[in-house]
Amino acid sequence: MHFLILALRTPDFDPDILPGHRAFLEDLRERGLLAAHGPFIDQSGSAYVLRAESIAEAEAIAATDPLGSSGAAELAVWAWEVNWSPT
Repeated sequence: MHFLILALRTPDFDPDILPGHRAFLEDLRERGLLAAHGPFIDQSGSAYVLRAESIAEAEAIAATDPLGSSGAAELAVWAWEVNWSPT
């Protein structure tokens, strides 16, 4: 299953958290759990797509994201029936 994680910056956002967040994403990629990711153009936050067995697993993974655990962003986890278009 796929899960969309929205990370919306809070007033407590500190750019110093970004290296830890990037390391978190790289770890997910290495484990085969990250399908896609990227920041919003307006710099209000970012999103990433996780592969997980359940929403509980996706929420547990997202809870370890430094963006959320530091209070720099509010995270929301959505089960997503994504349809990929060929390029």
